[in-house]
Amino acid sequence: MNDLIFAGPGGVAILCAYAVVMLGIGWYAGRGGSDTTARGYFTAGGGLGMVTLFFTLYATQYSGNSVVGYAPQAYRSGFLWWQSVPFMIAVIAVYLLFAPRLYVLAKRKGFVTPTDFVRDRFGSTKLNLLTIALMLWGLGNYVLEQLVAMGHGVAGLTGETIPYEVGVIGFIVVMLAYSWTGGMRAVAMTDVLQGVAMLVGIGALLVGAMYLTGGIGTLTTYLAETSPELVGVPEKSDAVNWLAMIIMIGFGASVYPHAIQRVYSARSERTLKRSLAVMAWMPLVTTGVVFVIGLAGLQLFPGLGTEESEQLVGLIANEVAATNIVLYLLMILLFGGIVCAIVSTADSAVLSFASVVAGDLYGRYIAPDAPDRRKVLVGKLVSVAMVFVLLILAWNPPGTLYSIFVLKFELIVQLAPVFILGLYWKRMAAGPTFWGMLAGAVVAGGATLLDAGPFYGVPAGLVGLAANVVICVAGSLLIAGRSAPVGSART
Repeated sequence: MNDLIFAGPGGVAILCAYAVVMLGIGWYAGRGGSDTTARGYFTAGGGLGMVTLFFTLYATQYSGNSVVGYAPQAYRSGFLWWQSVPFMIAVIAVYLLFAPRLYVLAKRKGFVTPTDFVRDRFGSTKLNLLTIALMLWGLGNYVLEQLVAMGHGVAGLTGETIPYEVGVIGFIVVMLAYSWTGGMRAVAMTDVLQGVAMLVGIGALLVGAMYLTGGIGTLTTYLAETSPELVGVPEKSDAVNWLAMIIMIGFGASVYPHAIQRVYSARSERTLKRSLAVMAWMPLVTTGVVFVIGLAGLQLFPGLGTEESEQLVGLIANEVAATNIVLYLLMILLFGGIVCAIVSTADSAVLSFASVVAGDLYGRYIAPDAPDRRKVLVGKLVSVAMVFVLLILAWNPPGTLYSIFVLKFELIVQLAPVFILGLYWKRMAAGPTFWGMLAGAVVAGGATLLDAGPFYGVPAGLVGLAANVVICVAGSLLIAGRSAPVGSART
């Protein structure tokens, strides 16, 4: 992205404008001090309407990395990377499986933190603490990824006029300022801004890429003639991995803590269902479009190596921007939106991290009698400290620690049984659920750290999830059988 024709002072001006708008949104959302309660600050009082809820769900599922990272993957993998579309569809399918039911329960009982459901459903301290640990680990990892992407995005957009370090610190300060002021309401409103910018921008990028390649027919003919291996039927192991990733990402992304908190934030069950109905189209509109853009890169910039292909979106945008003034302006919107999207993804995770610290650790175990205002303040302060610790890790990652910290989906997906089975199966017991979750995390984490797997195309996280479910279900059935009265079984 360093060669973008709008890099330099123009890029700096764009990012400054976005930053000012974000700060203004934070001030507007937090005016009057209405979000001093934990529920008001962390879930917008459960009052997000359909449009705002849709865009904040969209921002949770799609980061700027979905654009700048998925297109190069399509460039290198070819049609195999079409899996990026169905695994995003799978996320919506899993949302629909449990989110409306969870919302009704959350509304009735006033849930604020993602683990409130686990505490209410199972009443187990050790299960609650394990859930908190996995959530904080996943959220920290998520924020770490976004900080690195944020720095690269700012540096790339401005052609290094704003260096990586300055860019990431600058937008961290902006992010913390508006989320500190306005909480979930400010985060959701900035999600609307970045969502519109990204949707319009990638649409324009697709139009420009198709114009430059001569259209989808010309592109597919070119690929079939020059790179038949990229359009052929995948190998069996690739097909198995495709299916496994669809399952793992479908369940993993839908139980992210910040995703669950958005379920709590809906104004009504109808609002949630309508937002999810629109979200069902977004895999085609976002990852599907980015997939085609990545394939277009094979015709526009053939022969790029792995490192060079990582700059693919910037290279294509540069060509598109040179076409005419309208596309030039839309490419500015796109790259400003990409940086905004990365910031919005990070702020969602930071807010959820703060809620878990404030409500589940400080408010539950350290100072249960503390007023909401103090709990919110503690959550804010700890999340700010977490961000700057992660910033140090992003710049100077110690090898072993960093390799441990990069676990994300492999661990987060282990939360799926406690939320989904826990909602529907009344006989699910706390003890087996704890041991299943712990076993799944150990299997997935251990295999990843030892660089073992995938196993016949199945990632370690899914192997861990299978162990998790088996232990949870078998143990719960055993306990239920022991507790059943003698002679109660049907003959």
